[in-house]
Amino acid sequence: MKMVTPLLVTTTMMMTMMMIVLLQAVVMTDAYYLPGVNIHSFQEGEELKLKVNSMTSTKTLLPLDYYKFPFCQPEGGPKMDNENLGEFLAGDRIESTPYLLKMRQDMFCEQLCISNMGRGEQPKLAANKMVRIIRKQYHQNWIVDNLSAASKMEDDTQITTRYWQGFPVGFIADDTHKAYIHNHVNIELFYHKAPDVPSSKKAGTAADDATAATTVNVAEYRVVKFIVEPFSIKHDFDATADAALNDDEDGSFLPPVAKIINPIDSCNPTTKYSERPHTNYNMIVQEGREPQPASGKVLFTYDVIWTEDPNTTWATRWDVYLNMNGAVPAKVHWVSIMNSLVIVVVLSAMIAAILVRNLRRDFARYNKLATDEEKAEDLEEFGWKLVHADVFRPPSTHPMLLAVGCGTGAQILLMVFFTIIFAALGFLNPARRGALLMAELILFVLFGGVNGYITARLYKTFKGKAWQRATTMTATLFPGICFGFFLILNILAWTQSSTDRVPFTTLLVIIVLWFGISSPLVFVGAYFGYKQEAIEFPVNTSSIPRQIPDQPWFMGIPFTLFVGGILPFGSCFVELYYILASVWQEYYYYVFGFLLLVFFILIVTCAEITVLFTYFQLCSENYHWWWRAFSNAGSTAIWVFLYSVVYFQQLEANTFVTYVLYFGYMALVCMGMFCMMGFVGVAFSLWFNQVIFASIKID
Repeated sequence: MKMVTPLLVTTTMMMTMMMIVLLQAVVMTDAYYLPGVNIHSFQEGEELKLKVNSMTSTKTLLPLDYYKFPFCQPEGGPKMDNENLGEFLAGDRIESTPYLLKMRQDMFCEQLCISNMGRGEQPKLAANKMVRIIRKQYHQNWIVDNLSAASKMEDDTQITTRYWQGFPVGFIADDTHKAYIHNHVNIELFYHKAPDVPSSKKAGTAADDATAATTVNVAEYRVVKFIVEPFSIKHDFDATADAALNDDEDGSFLPPVAKIINPIDSCNPTTKYSERPHTNYNMIVQEGREPQPASGKVLFTYDVIWTEDPNTTWATRWDVYLNMNGAVPAKVHWVSIMNSLVIVVVLSAMIAAILVRNLRRDFARYNKLATDEEKAEDLEEFGWKLVHADVFRPPSTHPMLLAVGCGTGAQILLMVFFTIIFAALGFLNPARRGALLMAELILFVLFGGVNGYITARLYKTFKGKAWQRATTMTATLFPGICFGFFLILNILAWTQSSTDRVPFTTLLVIIVLWFGISSPLVFVGAYFGYKQEAIEFPVNTSSIPRQIPDQPWFMGIPFTLFVGGILPFGSCFVELYYILASVWQEYYYYVFGFLLLVFFILIVTCAEITVLFTYFQLCSENYHWWWRAFSNAGSTAIWVFLYSVVYFQQLEANTFVTYVLYFGYMALVCMGMFCMMGFVGVAFSLWFNQVIFASIKID
């Protein structure tokens, strides 16, 4: 007991100090700064590019290419941005648009194009493509200066602004149940004046026609917010009319494509361009106005509204997006943290009460000198000491698979930890689209050497001989399962023409990362692992296995899996909700400081509950703890998967492909989590067994 008590005290102190440091880091985090993102300032009248990303829907979970549908296209066709690997894997397809924007120059009812949506809705006839995506609640995702578009929706009673999920393509009318398209948008851009920047300008003299360099201050501005308010306006127009609306120059930035017969005030050509009002809700709901059906020829128009916002700086412009304008209060995450801490404190107190008291009694009994009467009655021999010759016996079933599972779990654990660290530091932020997914992939590949080393050490400790097979399985089993699932899901995405589909060249890149970097690192790590000595144990293992007595019901596999998983799950399920929302409902998740603390609490909880069950198992003279420790800790992933089934009901998905995509990816995530937490359980149980058996005298 002299060794265990200081160890428990030291561990508790370290946990407390780490929690205090993490909490201070969370509290001290104020503004959200994006390291490495270049600031772009614009001069007045300078053109800004409006880009579109894939359209998304929480009803189908399948992103679709914007230009697969009859939207207005730029001259010469849309051009795709250079995208990284993470963007391709996430289904992002960022392309150019014909929308013209100029810094600090308002625009009024600019005509973009006329597009044919297809036939109207009729009974017993298939709806056109635009109607189908409106009924599936697809949203458009626009980008200006790397800022995603927020959505501003207005009705008779309120105005709602959402900073996630983009804005809807259209809507279904409550009375007619027909689909209507948003063919007009108010593009609201907020800016602030940048610090004056000196600029060299050449000026000529009339005397000698020489040039001299003079320095002037050029006013520059930065975009700090981007909001789109969509409207549905049925423009009655004549596309064959003369494009010139009157004899005088109209003042529009884009050439008109039609003459609007029943213009609203913002589109009225009889009003001077600079004196027109911007389109608003009252204009489109006035008597005689109807929304635009998603059929036939449709005229697309837009307004641009510039507003100065001196209170928002460029460094903090993402804050309103990340906290979703207060939709998720910070206190929710604090409640999650306090919930997790309560579980950890209660569990730690319970373990301390049970283990410290019982181990003190066990050590006192096992280490005292037995009298002749006690030796005769063999009174000192009961409890976990009886299995000292079997406790470190290699697992009797599938030792290679256990070693591979632990090695894979260690690889995933390091990948998750460093991903959260980099994200908490601000390097993996929403402004870097695809960076989070790409970082996870690269870190997983780079930690292949750790996987190989741990697998080799464990397999050698298990007295395994087929080291080539074990190393090959380490390099191919988990990545192979993931790649196989990914190929199946990718084929399904191809059948649905979704941008989730990954091009063949990207698949080649993934294969190169797997076999060109990850697998060699696994073999290198395995080489050094096999060169090391097997893990040393404080007691010897007998050649004849001890018979295991009947076990009590509460030490059965179903009960231990139930309790072993529900307590760690209870410490993280609140944050899990917001993580799932960010993945499947396009919410922004940015509280990585909270997530780091919750991740630490999750590991501690899994370690504590696994050690407790391992102690009870040894007291019942059952020394088959290797797989039980792995499965008891890994059962947290089972609860996560069950929770994902409950969460799926919020998505209102009703297609077979959606079911396969959602549960396929969640199954992969939970399988990786099972390996990760299983490794934590095995590592801490092994450490606990080494400590307690090194503290007793063995005859």
